[in-house]
Amino acid sequence: MEGFPLPIYTAQVDAKTKLDEKVDYSNLPCPVVYEEIHREAHSALKPDLFEGFRLDYNKLLNQKFFLSHSVLMGPTEVQSPSSEIFKIPTSNYEFGANYVDPKLLLIGRITTDGRLNARVKYDLTDNFSIKANALLTDEQDKSQGHFTFDYKGSDFRTQLQLGNNSLYGANYIQHVTPHLSLGAEAFWLGQQLMSGVGYAARYETDKMVASGQVASTGLAVMNYVHKVSEKVSFATDFIYNFLSRDVTASVGYDFIFRQSRLRGKIDSKGVAAAYLEEQHASGLRFLLSAEVDHVRKDYKFGFGVNVG
Repeated sequence: MEGFPLPIYTAQVDAKTKLDEKVDYSNLPCPVVYEEIHREAHSALKPDLFEGFRLDYNKLLNQKFFLSHSVLMGPTEVQSPSSEIFKIPTSNYEFGANYVDPKLLLIGRITTDGRLNARVKYDLTDNFSIKANALLTDEQDKSQGHFTFDYKGSDFRTQLQLGNNSLYGANYIQHVTPHLSLGAEAFWLGQQLMSGVGYAARYETDKMVASGQVASTGLAVMNYVHKVSEKVSFATDFIYNFLSRDVTASVGYDFIFRQSRLRGKIDSKGVAAAYLEEQHASGLRFLLSAEVDHVRKDYKFGFGVNVG
């Protein structure tokens, strides 16, 4: 009708409802394992770099069991009293057997230099699992054995670790808010008569992950990862040893494309690195690895092929 103004509706925000919204502390998420609080930063800043030629072949025997063959040909650095770097050509072959089940994981590796690696993970229940790692070698006092008992609660995780040479350790991490988790660890090395404690914090959202860790051994680590999208993220870390006064800072990136993934970093010591994985429909995966240390004049380049 003409002459009558149209009604005007205004959107009103119920401030009282927003104030009444509280965090349900009885329903917090379960945090990551204490030893993996930096996993996003390590994924971008610490890829599996190598030098020389690398060939990996995986043979699937059934849905749970497969064999792996790995050949690495490249130089090995030899320590010298001077700062000069010496490299000698070497080659190594590794044979592996793997069994993967929803509750049981068995991994074995043996190399031509006499090293045997074994790893076992068994889930007794949905919340309690046992892990075992072993390294057997001909070198004196180099063989190692390690057991980890992992318990996962609704909003916390805890681990108990036992190893040879009188190694005892324990850690605990707890979500205190929907985004913040805090943790602590303690360990004792009986053979070295050394003990230590550490503390950690991790804050994560859909767009970022920030983590920090400090230990009585003298190491302090801080990481930050910013997720631009599901396929693009940037990372930075800061590592400080307050006993030796050594400081290292680095920045890196992680790009995931349709058939490839590119990761790289550059740090405050002049080391730049890049790692490229290219996936093909035929089951082949090509790897390119590069690390350049301008200060030490050490240059490492690698090319790899993964089949299966």
